[in-house]
Amino acid sequence: MAERAQPVELGVGIGWRPEIDLTVERLGVDFVEVIAENVDPARIPESLTVLRARGVPVIPHGVGLGIGGADRPDASRLRHLAACAEALGAPLVSEHLAFVRGGGLEAGHLLPVPRTREALSVVAGNVRLAQDALPVPLALENVAALFGWPDDELTEAEFLGELVERTGVKLLIDVANLYTNQVNLGLDARDALDGLPLAELAYVHVAGGHARDGVWHDTHTASAPDEVLDLLSELCARARPPGVLLEWDDDYPSDATLAGELGRIRAAMSRA
Repeated sequence: MAERAQPVELGVGIGWRPEIDLTVERLGVDFVEVIAENVDPARIPESLTVLRARGVPVIPHGVGLGIGGADRPDASRLRHLAACAEALGAPLVSEHLAFVRGGGLEAGHLLPVPRTREALSVVAGNVRLAQDALPVPLALENVAALFGWPDDELTEAEFLGELVERTGVKLLIDVANLYTNQVNLGLDARDALDGLPLAELAYVHVAGGHARDGVWHDTHTASAPDEVLDLLSELCARARPPGVLLEWDDDYPSDATLAGELGRIRAAMSRA
């Protein structure tokens, strides 16, 4: 069993985006997350420097490492993640447990990993390589799947549980993604929460989306539906998350609306 990193207390935060940099500064959040691929470690945006000076933790969140693929993680992408963590004084780095490329071709989506024992061994090796290259702990996020593989041998919770046991990696649980998989694939989100190793939580994502023709699209461009916040409450009833973060990636609303969304998150946490 890998040695466990102690969780870092984060609080309630929001995804930092350049379009809402001043809004984020005004909201007085406890922590922020920034897309690692959009950051130049040698030229940290002034807004992030301001937040860091206030003592607000900044977490680099990768979207392109491809730790769920058969190929080893790209060394240059790992160096970039490590440099972002060092430049931002980050307490940890997060990425997606997803397949994003193979044979030099980009998928263009965060695709689910086949949940087989063979794939588990490959992913565990990739995680260890990433952990060795990073100066801080790594947390992996569950994805909103576009489809399910027909030959899965493990549930997502079982797969993540064994991965944590083998590597000591932390978890970033996205309750909006659990909701998406429940609506689109029929995977019960509460059953997933019951099976996940929530003691290894690093933090939690909350986001909204849109329903279209019976399909839920996790767009991060709307208020989180009550069902997602109910899942957050369910998670908090099982384990106290070190942090919960709101993702909002386009069609940005007013400061008051975002402040209201953060208030809804706090209320959902308190209901547990």
